[in-house]
Order: sequence, then C-alpha cells, then structure tokens
Amino acid sequence: MLPSCIYVQLGSNICIQVLLTFRITMKFNLKNLEIEPLNLGISTGTGWIETHGDETSSYSPVDNSVIAKVKNATLEEYELLMKKASEAYLKWRTVPAPKRGEVVRQIGEALRKRKEDLGYLVSLEMGKIYEEGLGEVQEMIDICEFAVGQSRLLNGATMHSERPEHRMYDQYHPIGIVGLITAYNFPVSVWAWNAMLAAIAGDVIVWKPSSKTPLCAIAVQKIIENTLRENNVPEGVFNMIIAKSSVLGDNFAADKRMPLVSVTGSTEVGRKVASIVAKRLGKTILELGGNNAVIISKHADLDMAIQSTVFGSVGTCGQRCTSTRRVIVQETIYEDVRNRLISAYDNVCSRIGNPLDKETLIGPLVDESAVKSFRYAIDQVQKEGGKLLFGGTVLDGSEYPSHNFVVPAIVEAENHYKMVQTETFAPVIYLIRYKTIEDAIRINNDVPQGLSSCIFTENLAESEKFLSETGSDCGIANVNLGTSGAEIGGAFGGEKDTGGGRESGSDAWKIYMRRQTNTINFSGQTALAQGITCDF
Repeated sequence: MLPSCIYVQLGSNICIQVLLTFRITMKFNLKNLEIEPLNLGISTGTGWIETHGDETSSYSPVDNSVIAKVKNATLEEYELLMKKASEAYLKWRTVPAPKRGEVVRQIGEALRKRKEDLGYLVSLEMGKIYEEGLGEVQEMIDICEFAVGQSRLLNGATMHSERPEHRMYDQYHPIGIVGLITAYNFPVSVWAWNAMLAAIAGDVIVWKPSSKTPLCAIAVQKIIENTLRENNVPEGVFNMIIAKSSVLGDNFAADKRMPLVSVTGSTEVGRKVASIVAKRLGKTILELGGNNAVIISKHADLDMAIQSTVFGSVGTCGQRCTSTRRVIVQETIYEDVRNRLISAYDNVCSRIGNPLDKETLIGPLVDESAVKSFRYAIDQVQKEGGKLLFGGTVLDGSEYPSHNFVVPAIVEAENHYKMVQTETFAPVIYLIRYKTIEDAIRINNDVPQGLSSCIFTENLAESEKFLSETGSDCGIANVNLGTSGAEIGGAFGGEKDTGGGRESGSDAWKIYMRRQTNTINFSGQTALAQGITCDF
C-alpha cells in the first residue's frame, strides 16, 4: 500500500504530520478537543493550574510519533488541587442528589456532541480500532444516563425496631474525596464509571490517568468544562492530575484525605495500592487482572461460540481486562473447534493495521513493552510444552510504521502451565481440552484470577450448573455470550486476584457513600436494647 499522511490539528494554529503507511479513510482533528502542543497537568473542573514538573510526551502506538506533550504536576501543585477538592466537597455534598444528577445528564450530552472526536483520540493514543473508540465513549454516555436515574434512588431501608414507638432505618451520605487511578486500555470509560456515580453520591473526584494516555484525560476535562461552568458546579468537584509516579505514587494512595481509592490495573499494582490504603483503614475498589475462560460444550452453537471467542480474544488486540485468555473445549469437538478458530484467525488477521482505517479489525499493542510481554509468553509457554498453532509473530516492514503490530496467537496448552496461570495483556489464547462439565468448571476456576467467564451450550443443565454455587467463581459468568463486552447496568468486577471490587451498575453506587443506621425514639421514655434496664 502507498504511504498516506494524517494531519492532526493541535491547538488553534499548529499542525503536525503523522506518517502512516496505511489507507486513511477518516480525518482526525484535535482542535475540537482543545488539545495543545504542550498541555497543563492539572484541572480542577473549569480551571487549570499552571504546572511546573517535567514535560512528557504522549506517543501514538500506530507509529510511535509524538501526539502532544504534557507539563506534569509537582507535589506542591497537587496540594493546591487537594485544597480545591476539599473545599468543593463541603459545598457539593449539600446539593440535592437529583440536581447533581442533572449535571451528570448534561455531561453525558456534552460527551455525545464530542463522541467522534474523543473516539478518534482514544484510537490514536491507545491503539484500539475506531469503532471500539466510539464504543468506549458511548459507554461513558450510557453510564451518565444510568447515574441520572440512580440519583433519585440512593435508597436506604426502614427496619422494625424491637422497642415500642421507635423507628429504625439506614441511609447513605457522601463519603468525601474519591481517588481514581485508571489504566490505558480504557482511558476514558472507567473514569465515567467511577466519576458519574461518585458525583451523584455527592463526592468529588481526583483522577490520576495512565501515563500512556494522558491526552484522553485532558480532552475529557475540556469537554465537561462548559457544563460545569453553566451549572455553577463548585471548582474542585471534577479534578484531574497528571504526574510522574516518582512524584505522585505511593503517597497518592496514602493520602488520608481520600477515604476511597479506586484502582484499575494489574494485580501487582492493586496489591500495592490496597496495602497502602489498608494501613490507614481506607476503602478501595480494585479492578485488577483477569484470566478469562470460554467453555465450549459439545451442545454449543459453534458458529456463535467461534464468533464470540474470536472477538473476545483479538478485540482491542487482547488488551481488555475481560479479553478471552483460555478456551476450554469438550474433547469430542476439540479438533473441529481448533480448526474453525485457526480459519477465523486467518481471516481476521488479514485486517491488522491502522486503527483509524474502517477496514481494520485489529490495531497495535500499546507500546514495545506490551510487545515484549507478548513475545515472552509465546516463548515461555512453548518451553513448558505448549504448541503454537497460529500467529505469535511481530509484524514489520514498510506497511507497519511501528513494531507494535502483532499476529494474535493460538496455543495448545495445559491449564497448569505457569504462563497459562498468568495474565498476558496481549492477544494470546490457550486451547485446553475437557471431558465433563465438572472438569470444565474446575479448569475455569483453577487460576488465581476471577473476573469473567462464559459457557456456550444449549443444554439447560450445563448452563445452570455453570451459574450455580458449584459453578464459575468469577464476578461475571455468562451463558452463550463471550467474556468481554459487559453492560453498564450490571456491577462490574471480579474475585480472587481480580480484587473483589465492583463498579458501574446494580448497587455499585453504595461504595461511594458512607452508610449510617438511625434510630428515633418517639415514646417519651428511655428504652435500652435487649430489654436492659438501668434505674437510678
């Protein structure tokens, strides 16, 4: 293919030229998102604090070119932000929850207006294909709509007291400042999952985005500015800080001013943050690693199973926490499934390329470190006895302007292999045989992680067993639906090394609030519990 160029508008007058050796079918414009060549690293909502830390660059994984730069924050500037956040909380918590919900509704509308622009930036900076970038922004819009309704349903319960003429109930109050650490793979939607629920709960947010995708965070803050200004939202409710981990790392988790810290990242990072927060008896929401399995029964609709498995494994180039990592296949259909998967991979892997090209199905990995992890996993699992059936190579040549493009791999393996037990954040799936449904469930559960799982079967007994107390031990368990693509209406999260946290829908809002039990005595007499008397 002939080289093409994509012109990226930076600020009001500056353009940079990014050389891509792919057929470009869409124009990308950063001007609408107010991204400048050099951006400040702290926003408190409508205001930006002048930052004086090191300059860092954001690179596109497509060709490793610099998109724009960020002036990182210092500790002194972090303190200015926290002062604003503390002051804002005192005001924001007194705003009626439905009115807070109205602000969130308008944030959703602002995101809707910039959906295409933000989707482009997600694709350019993270590397997922444009359709997935759009889908991520749509998820932000969806959680805004969910949160609006939830703002009128921050319900407690009324209980019957054992004492006459007493009323007992519980209620929920704002918890305070919520620290939010997000990962590069979903650079904007995870912010929305947390921030929108925290906002309707009456909390304020301090967002520390991934250093790999800072421009996405800056763009989000720019998008919501007018909404916050028009609604007179106190300055310091929606905060964002970009700072090096050497400046703001463990001390961020240790900050007692944040009673709740939400972390999306690896299990190793989550363990470290959780231990720091636990020492000060703070709360955490941990969304960590996944080692997600698809069980394909002999009773499955194989067309449905193959399609879902392929998307689950190669979507976002295998960089979703819910990406399919293991495929557990009933032995009587194993060869058929294996051959179908290889054929399907052969088809989709012909469409690896520029994520902004509408014909592309698989974009690049986020950086060379991710590529090294991919290559290491392929090498190590073969040393353990695994058989590479497809892919596993890094693409090069003039067609690929960076070394971040890989061919997704299919490997025959055993569940006990060390690499199979380990999450590799790249497009590698391990094929594993099973005999009985009990074997399949045991294999599904026999890993340290417990995020997402699914079974493809038309057999009612199998599906019910998979969902029962003796079934999948994951936080998400689906029937005839893949491991990825969770809806915002359900609580999202997993068990074991995945961390046990829950975000997004269902009753996940409760973690962003403090619970209080109230008893009112209207009897006119002193009445102690358990029938105790105390006369004097």
